Amino acid sequence: MRTFTFLFACCCALSASAQLSWKGITLSGSIQSDMLIPRHDKETGAEKTGDFLTNTYADLMLQSKYVDAGVRLEFMEYPLPGFETDFEGWGVPHFWVKGRVGKFELTGGTFYEQFGSGFILRTYEERSLGIDNSLLGGRVVAKPFKGVTLKALSGVQRRYWEWNKSLISGADAEMHFDEWFPRMQQLDTRLMMGFSWVNKYEKKEEIYADPTHRYNLPKFVNAWDCRVGVDKGPWNFLAEYAEKTQDPSFDNGYNYDKGYASMLSGSYSKKGLSLLLQVKRSENMSFRSKRSQLGTSSFINHLPAFTQDQTYALAALYPYATQLADGEMAYQAEGGYNFKKKTLLGGKYGMNVKVNFSHVRWEGTVNYQDLDVQLSRKLSKSFKLSLMYMNQRYNQTVVEGHGDMINSNIFIVDGKYQFSPKVTLRGELQYLTTREDQGDWAYGLLELSLVPHWMFTVSDMWNCGETNLHYYQGLVTYNIGQHRIQGGYGRTRAGYNCSGGVCRYVPASTGWSISYNYNF
Repeated sequence: MRTFTFLFACCCALSASAQLSWKGITLSGSIQSDMLIPRHDKETGAEKTGDFLTNTYADLMLQSKYVDAGVRLEFMEYPLPGFETDFEGWGVPHFWVKGRVGKFELTGGTFYEQFGSGFILRTYEERSLGIDNSLLGGRVVAKPFKGVTLKALSGVQRRYWEWNKSLISGADAEMHFDEWFPRMQQLDTRLMMGFSWVNKYEKKEEIYADPTHRYNLPKFVNAWDCRVGVDKGPWNFLAEYAEKTQDPSFDNGYNYDKGYASMLSGSYSKKGLSLLLQVKRSENMSFRSKRSQLGTSSFINHLPAFTQDQTYALAALYPYATQLADGEMAYQAEGGYNFKKKTLLGGKYGMNVKVNFSHVRWEGTVNYQDLDVQLSRKLSKSFKLSLMYMNQRYNQTVVEGHGDMINSNIFIVDGKYQFSPKVTLRGELQYLTTREDQGDWAYGLLELSLVPHWMFTVSDMWNCGETNLHYYQGLVTYNIGQHRIQGGYGRTRAGYNCSGGVCRYVPASTGWSISYNYNF
């Protein structure tokens, strides 16, 4: 009841203010609430951890010519399954004011920031993973000259309903030389150079190597990053290098080695053709605001996984998590081509082919590898067919700490038929075959869309290998205006939910789910 009261109050407040726009001042916001009525399920191992669980967020933002301000209310008193114990609570953890004066922008309160690719600093929010590592403090952004952006910040990092005591400070400078030289713009050439520095000040903790020997832990940890980017017509190149001083932590077994990360990336994009090739090497780059903490929280930095984020259920069954503490060498290559209409391979409506290859290893051990080929073709005015094949190697020992290498082949068929401008039916058939872990999986989905309001979805993920369990779901979605509500019943398999190489373990769950979203 407390949750519904909270949600109703937020809805009323937002609805009442939705029309507010006066003399250049506007008020906007959103509500997101994911709810679950769990049930005990002996077959899947799902536990009933409460009568009603929810993660609810309500954002308000005021904007004007010179000043912006925002606040977020969060209610996670009874959080959804898989979130850490410290995630429980409710309150206003996000609040900020931003002012613009001339060439300066000043922010006070909580804020998010990223330097370069995030190797030494990336604070962000990812609600599906329970991540919100914002900084509470101050930030200044200045653009003193054309093509130059300077940033300086300092603050403490959020960890759920508290802020770690370590002080995080940093500065960043980025220069775009093409804005200085008109000739470069005429030649369609852009050159960027950036430099970043981050410092963590953390008071010494009483941490012992054994009953009689205490670690001598540094109070200051410094990290720096430099990068160069060049764009020439359809070509794009980026080189980046970062280094971190001694930072003993639980993640690296309290060793005193320095950390580093380097990346090279090149891409080509022209109408009908796209190419990407990138390589990354990192070692000992776990960078937290508190060295003894675990979990997905309290990371100051972020290293991209260089693996494709999969949207299909079985292709995402074994996702890769970036190994920050140890190290990894990662490669990714991707190519896409559109065959033109009315050609031999393009057919009447054209065809798109995309190939992706990812390989991650460390010290002779393969952590992860995948090769996937996707083909998409419109067979008629009403019917579009997509096919995908994926070969995957997943080192369960490295990623999850148990098991062995899982070798799998995944086959996917995705078809969409449009009966009329308002009625569309989409279906998926997927199959994963492997001799390891729980064996083979099959997946089927049907999705009926009735524009503009309704969508009906039924799906089943079946382990036809070891357990013979079905993970079925039925969902109904209704959209009206700025409101979206989805409800249904089903089972969720225990496994890892990942985004950009960051993963959270989600236990099995069964029950009724409701999701509500409102934006204005």
